[in-house]
Parts: sequence; structure tokens; C-alpha cells
Amino acid sequence: MNRLPVIVRQHIAGFRILLVFTVICGFIYPLVMLGVAQAAFHNKANGSLVSYNGHVVGSGLLCQEFVDAKGNPLPQYFQPRPSYAVVSGVKNDYGCDPLFSSASNYGPTNPKQIAAIQAAQKQISAFDHVPISQIPADAVTGSGSGLDPDISPANAYMQVNRVAAARHLPVAEVRNLVTQNITGRTLGFLGEPTVNVLTLNILLDQLSAKSG
Repeated sequence: MNRLPVIVRQHIAGFRILLVFTVICGFIYPLVMLGVAQAAFHNKANGSLVSYNGHVVGSGLLCQEFVDAKGNPLPQYFQPRPSYAVVSGVKNDYGCDPLFSSASNYGPTNPKQIAAIQAAQKQISAFDHVPISQIPADAVTGSGSGLDPDISPANAYMQVNRVAAARHLPVAEVRNLVTQNITGRTLGFLGEPTVNVLTLNILLDQLSAKSG
């Protein structure tokens, strides 16, 4: 080996180091992290999947639309915030598409954004029977990813009367369901309180089943 030229010996040493770090960083470390994640954070590591009646119905990390075949919002369900995560040209794709994360990319003074917000305000006002002044901002604007699974408590409370009427449930029961499922700020000071729409709608179905 010592008889080999210096440059050859250097390349051999470099290749050995490459192999060692490939095994450590490319195989051992990922496998250890996978094992730790599966043992300590099994649900989160597998996508925070949510099951209902023995079937996976979504992920707690992704929004989903509660609409009919034509994209009309179903009055018996709480609705998520608007989503621009739509694959262009795909039929029956009305938002919250996990294959296409996107925002509107419009600034707050953009005429198209203003027109979209005004249109959404009119639609929600008619759908939820509330004045435009009571519609919270997150009900008419999409998140940066287009896949935000949460809405604000104000948005959820705004929808209570409509959901209760559609399901023939007492308003107080539906309102209490929202209150019980408000998630506070992270560490008590980061972010804002939220309500997970998928979780809320599953509990709503369970409440309707008990009442029926």
C-alpha cells in the first residue's frame, strides 16, 4: 500500500471515509430515528391519521372539504377555511388536496384577493345567516399551505346555529362541543387558539347518533 502514489492512497482513504459515513448517516441513523419515532410518537410519525368506525377518514394535520358532489358546502358539517390547494384541471377537486399545497399568492390589496374575500363574505353570510361584520378573517382567507386543518374558535362559533339547525340538535349542545374542543396556544403563548375541523365533525356525528 505504501508503494502506491500519494494521490491514490488519499483517494482510497477518502473512499473508506465515504463508505463509513454512508453506513452511519444513510442507514444506521435513519433506522434509529425511525425506531424512536415509531416507539415514542407512533401516531404523529404515521401522519396523525384519524379513524372513525374502523376506517381512516383523514389526517389531523390536513384539512378536508365537507361538500357535496358539486362542491357545495354541507350545512350539517363545520366548514374549514378556504383552500387554494386544488390541482388545476382535475374535476371534483374543491380544495384541501394533499397532493397540491398552495396559497393564493395575492397580497391584501390585490383586487382579485379583495373580490374573492367579498364574494366569500356574501356566501358565508347567506349560508350561516350572519352579518358580514361578524365573519372572522380566517373564514374568508386561506392559509399559507392551503391545508390548515384548524379554524379559529370565532369561526366555529359562527357556524353553530347553522349546524344545529341542519342536524336538529340543541344549539347549546353544539356550542359546548366547540368549546370542549378548543386547543389553546402552544406553550401558552405561541400561536392562537384553534379548533380542528375533522375532529369536531367526527364528534358531531357521534353526538347526532346518540341523539337519534
